[in-house]
Amino acid sequence: MNIEWWYWIIAGILLILLELVIPSFFVLWFGLGALLVGGLLLLNGELGLTGQLLIWLGASLAMVVLWLRVFRSSRQKTLIGTAAGEVMGEIGLLVGAVAPFQRGRVRFQKPILGAEEWACVADSAIAAGARVRIVSIEGSYLKVAPQ
Repeated sequence: MNIEWWYWIIAGILLILLELVIPSFFVLWFGLGALLVGGLLLLNGELGLTGQLLIWLGASLAMVVLWLRVFRSSRQKTLIGTAAGEVMGEIGLLVGAVAPFQRGRVRFQKPILGAEEWACVADSAIAAGARVRIVSIEGSYLKVAPQ
């Protein structure tokens, strides 16, 4: 049995469209692999079924592995849910004034728990521009005190 080049092109397009229905970002690579095989067959029509399937499978898996490596290296690691003791005492700059029962904003020179800027609360009023240190973590807010 010989599969024509346009079968692979149609299968590739259908697999890519299937990605719209199944949002897994995984089927896309098999669709692109099918398009690659269709393109190779268009350029060189002499390729057996076994060779076609091996090229499709190899290209698809290579793209999946490549994507996972790129995705893993570009993901930003956050420390949310880790021991809060690691960030206690870190010094930041208050960019939004804070007062009792009012939230402010504090910015750090290096990311703390995955973010450079956090909402904060304090027991006393602190003006914007003051240097503060982390006293505790209360939910999604940092509790700060003047340095």
